Amino acid sequence: MNLLYLHTHDSGRYVSPYGFAIPTPNIAKLAQQGVLFRQAFSAAPVCSPSRAALLHGNWPHENGMMGLAHRGSRLTSPHQHLAYVLAQAGWQSVLIGEQHVAPPDELMALGYSEILQIDNTAAQKVAPVAINWLKQRDRCKPFFLSVGFHETHRPYPYVADETQARYLSTPPGIPDNAANRLDMAGYHQSIKIADEAFGQILAALEQTGDADDTLVVLTTDHGLPWPNMKCTAGDAGTGVMLIIRDNGHFSGGKVIDAIVSQLDIFPTFCQLANIPEPDWLRGESLLPLVTGETEQLHQQLFSEITYHAALEPVRSIRTAKWRFTKRFDAADLRILANVDASPSKQQFIEHGWRNWLPEGESLFDVILDPQEKVNLIDRIDYGEIAQQLRQQLLTWMQETHDPLLQADWTPDPNIYVVPRDSISPDGDAKVNSQQNDDPTSSTVL
Repeated sequence: MNLLYLHTHDSGRYVSPYGFAIPTPNIAKLAQQGVLFRQAFSAAPVCSPSRAALLHGNWPHENGMMGLAHRGSRLTSPHQHLAYVLAQAGWQSVLIGEQHVAPPDELMALGYSEILQIDNTAAQKVAPVAINWLKQRDRCKPFFLSVGFHETHRPYPYVADETQARYLSTPPGIPDNAANRLDMAGYHQSIKIADEAFGQILAALEQTGDADDTLVVLTTDHGLPWPNMKCTAGDAGTGVMLIIRDNGHFSGGKVIDAIVSQLDIFPTFCQLANIPEPDWLRGESLLPLVTGETEQLHQQLFSEITYHAALEPVRSIRTAKWRFTKRFDAADLRILANVDASPSKQQFIEHGWRNWLPEGESLFDVILDPQEKVNLIDRIDYGEIAQQLRQQLLTWMQETHDPLLQADWTPDPNIYVVPRDSISPDGDAKVNSQQNDDPTSSTVL
């Protein structure tokens, strides 16, 4: 069995099969052919930690990728990478496009047999290379092919015709005004580009005759790059699209509502491909959910933030009904540097967002309050629930040796971070800075 891993940047669940009026017909077609997980979550709402967790099958603080790879964060056990495990088992492990878990000179250590070089990781550059590889590959071995697009990372494509934005809605929690609708039109353009490229790659997979023997996994790293989403430990930050298709159990347009993690992908493929599961995996195979053997795979999931552009240590636990989050800083600043530049960020800052300090702990009922607006942490009648979740979070941190619990823990000096009171990711306090947290693009603030 082959594995085709398709991934975008910063897309959350904002595609049409999750109910949004966004033009993604090829992603929708894949959902109709496969299985869509409505409540899938990443291990971190930060690019490199999320991707490393998916590909290593364990938590960012376990695999070392606690911050951004291009800012100095490094994997501690490259041989735990999925590409390495599959290469050892006889697979061709190939990387094309976006990856964001290691600098270029360290990628071969992750187990890739081929790394196809391209000018940039835009979908329109990556897709033709992936298609060509599928057509010309060595057919004597199964393959693991990682195809990553820079879309939908900021900056979004320029929208020249403002009328395209008139009838769009902004994401929940974002003011509905002309500037933000125009910004959302840019997202629409970006995800449309990615969707068209995915369609071309999936068509090539059919043309080569490989579709019936390939598990296709389509996902993203975390939520949208808007305020209170990316680099936020709640559902808006960690909720991701996850669509899986094969010629067997992952077919038929099924929809799964149970909470699942991207850490479940690694053990799922191990089971399908009859590969022994490595002992470091923290996820569970998704097969029991898909086959109907169980209706619930996890009692709880976890997520974490340590570094993005600035230090912001946060840990969170999510169950089917509750989300409890704890900060491990003084909760004395709104960390604006960890929010990508956008019209909505600028609006928030202009209206005093910096003075809305984060909460040291939060408890949300995600059934009654799915947008996580009403913090119940100080309600006496919720004290027992809060304490149970607080203890479960602590137990997880202890069992996984989270360094935040060390009394003498200090930030890694090899990871570049800007001062916590910065506004932009480069530490420049100018609101209209053009610097971004990712060197492969030139987004704002």
